Amino acid sequence: MKKRLGIISFFVAIFMAFIVIWNYSYQVGLEEAYTPVIETPTGNFIPSESGAFRRFDDAGLDYFNMPVDEDHQRSLATYYSNRAYPGAPPSIPHPVAKERSFGGNTCIQCHQNGGFVAKFDAYAPITPHPEMVNCRQCHVTKNTNTTFKDFNFSKPKPPEVGLGANNALVGSPPMIPHQLQMRESCISCHGGPSAPKEIRVSHPERINCRQCHLPKTNAQPNVDTSTFLRQFDQLNEK
Repeated sequence: MKKRLGIISFFVAIFMAFIVIWNYSYQVGLEEAYTPVIETPTGNFIPSESGAFRRFDDAGLDYFNMPVDEDHQRSLATYYSNRAYPGAPPSIPHPVAKERSFGGNTCIQCHQNGGFVAKFDAYAPITPHPEMVNCRQCHVTKNTNTTFKDFNFSKPKPPEVGLGANNALVGSPPMIPHQLQMRESCISCHGGPSAPKEIRVSHPERINCRQCHLPKTNAQPNVDTSTFLRQFDQLNEK
């Protein structure tokens, strides 16, 4: 008798648990759907791309409608002549007000948003990292030509530019042939009147550069890429 009561009590407990669970699921199913609110993450999660957006958001410069000053254009030769090697911080090619001056008080005044400087008859290059105000930590002036002696250091060749230099396919967006560290704001070098004329982009209003342009890594200089070129002219000839 006790055994039968135990079995009956067990099934009654299971049935009651089923009723409770079913009722809870039914009530939850009657609730309206909603979208959970997620707090906007803070921090620099895409450091290689955030600089481009900051340049447009903070400066508010209309790069697309900026006129090109043909008489004061920079060239890539000038760009690289001011660097010890490709990717090196450029030296300061003009006198500085104070030897221990900081960017926020001096350098940033001209190099944050650029502009024509009549004193030097040139456009001030725009820094890609205006938030780093201790400019003299990396950028130095050229004080002498006689202190150091010549040695066997050979300056590496800079990346090639032009049609087909960094394109996987004919007409495809060129890849980025240099590192992105300290160059997060693409438009600083590729847009505006201070940009070297050989690499001035034709569409500076498209600020999400990395949507089409990818870093060129693991380059194989001896690989013949002609096999991958699309031969539209030959295929469509009648």
